[in-house]
Amino acid sequence: SGLSLPARLTCGGGKGAPKGALKGEFLEDVLFTHRGLSGPGTLQISSYWRGGQAIQMDLYPQGDLAQTLREAKNGSRRQLGTVLAQHLPNRLAEFWLQRLGLNPSQPMAEMKDRDIERLAQGVQAWSLKPDGTEGWKKAEVMVGGVDTRQLSSQTMASLSIPGLHFIGEVVDVTGWLGGYNFQWAWASGAACAEALRPGSTL
Repeated sequence: SGLSLPARLTCGGGKGAPKGALKGEFLEDVLFTHRGLSGPGTLQISSYWRGGQAIQMDLYPQGDLAQTLREAKNGSRRQLGTVLAQHLPNRLAEFWLQRLGLNPSQPMAEMKDRDIERLAQGVQAWSLKPDGTEGWKKAEVMVGGVDTRQLSSQTMASLSIPGLHFIGEVVDVTGWLGGYNFQWAWASGAACAEALRPGSTL
């Protein structure tokens, strides 16, 4: 826990995805905590994740790890653990070597290509299936809400019930992190207020 690094996260879409699931992909920092995953990347991809789905993580998004490790074999006397720790945080490198049953003390020159491929595949195509979220207490933003097709985009008024308006997060509009949801809340509130202002032509 306490480990943070940039990662590429993808989720949603494709064969077997829940009906209506959208595909999301983000290159952001991920934080490993004692309770699970957190950080900007995790929060971003959570808007696309649905229970039972897997999230794919590339923990070496800056390049081709297999190619990097193969190049490190040439005339090298360095050990596998030492080389891998140059590209991943130490604890993460140790985790993957242990997970795959690879010896960190093995000289790179003696590494088999199939083991290099297996290691790179694990690090760059790690598939995780979360068992849940931290819930409302930790939520940054929510998905779902009143269907935008049932509202006027100018006034936020219901198209079927006169005098009823919806704004902000109660509407099915979800933005990325970085202030987009605040902006939506303020903009939709302003549009609604303008429409309700005495003398308004909206």
